[in-house]
Amino acid sequence: MQQQRGYKARLYLTPAQTLAAEAQGHAARTMWNLVHDWWTMLPKGRRNLAAADAAIRQGRKDLPWLGVLPAQAAQAVLKTYFQAWRNCWDGRAAAPNFKARFRSRMAIDIPQGRDLQIVRLNRRWGRMWAPKIGHVLFRWTRDLPVGKRADKDSRITGARLVKEADGWHVVFRVQTEVPQPAEHTGPTVGIDRGITKPLALSDGTFREHGPWLSKGEAERLRRLEKAKERKRQNRKPGKKNSRRLTRTYDQIAQLRATAKRRAIDWQHKTTTGIAATFSRIGVEDLAILNMVKSAKGTVEAPGTGVRQKAGLNRAIAGEAWGRTVTMLEYKTAQRGGTVVKVPAPNTSRRCSACGFITPGNRESQAVFVCKNSDCGFTCNADTNASRNIDHAAGSAVSGRGDLGDTRSVKRQPPTQPHAA
Repeated sequence: MQQQRGYKARLYLTPAQTLAAEAQGHAARTMWNLVHDWWTMLPKGRRNLAAADAAIRQGRKDLPWLGVLPAQAAQAVLKTYFQAWRNCWDGRAAAPNFKARFRSRMAIDIPQGRDLQIVRLNRRWGRMWAPKIGHVLFRWTRDLPVGKRADKDSRITGARLVKEADGWHVVFRVQTEVPQPAEHTGPTVGIDRGITKPLALSDGTFREHGPWLSKGEAERLRRLEKAKERKRQNRKPGKKNSRRLTRTYDQIAQLRATAKRRAIDWQHKTTTGIAATFSRIGVEDLAILNMVKSAKGTVEAPGTGVRQKAGLNRAIAGEAWGRTVTMLEYKTAQRGGTVVKVPAPNTSRRCSACGFITPGNRESQAVFVCKNSDCGFTCNADTNASRNIDHAAGSAVSGRGDLGDTRSVKRQPPTQPHAA
């Protein structure tokens, strides 16, 4: 079974190469916006890949500054845009939209792996070729299938250069041959996602973490946020940001990127351990976007507790619950397990021992006490919710076609009535 993965490495560009990469990144973003305008203005009958390709070729001739973007990278922008519409039509994503300069990440595609010319220089460093940028050094952090290691089953099919808060990176697309995983024979588990306890497992254990930034880093971020607001007040409307304000924005972005990297690192390590241990993982099917909506309300009907709800929204967004489930899904699939999403209502109010449901069962954030006179079960509230999730996942049809812990009975075709 062939599988494509992405391996990320830090790039070390010279000042001239940095300017060239940024020029290509801006050109790629502008190319996307031009294709989007072309798509939305034309009637449906004239929208096709061949016409868009001809428009891109003409645009590169008429606008010389678009020529800094290599031709293959421009074609990759077109393919990515069309794929975005396919994802929209299939219900997997929203419709593609205009990419603003300060709200989109710079990215440059190198579609062909043979153009990269990757060479390993020593144990820590590698070198690659980026079109119209030149040879670029990158940090060698894992073995890549290059040279004698590459074959038709394991090779680099392309790459993408991306700019983040801490500089430029390259993401290699690596195609590898992996064996079909055997069915996981480990125990099952339910996971309740929260704020106080990030992950509560039905076996009574928790997966917790500390703050993503140290006290000194958090204080520095607070001071930078205050400095940003002070400098913004002095900026005249319609004028460019000062260099000091731009520098403050960059420093804030670097600290937030540090926190995000630490969060992703914790999520990777935690989900890898869970996927290796458990065969079936139950999680709640949460509508996270609805959960983080503002409570501000309208002028006619203003909301209450707006600041408290805003703090809760930031805490939910900081935990990145959706990313945790995404990691669990592909990691359990690689190990022969499965992730089952179950309905979220009443998982916190139902007693996992007797099934009794009442709002008073959860006495506080951490304490669950069953109000059924014949039960009286008590435990941590998050653990009780995770046990309910595990029970619900056991009665749901899993990805392997199981019904609970037993094999589903094959459906027989209906009996045909005999002809009279």
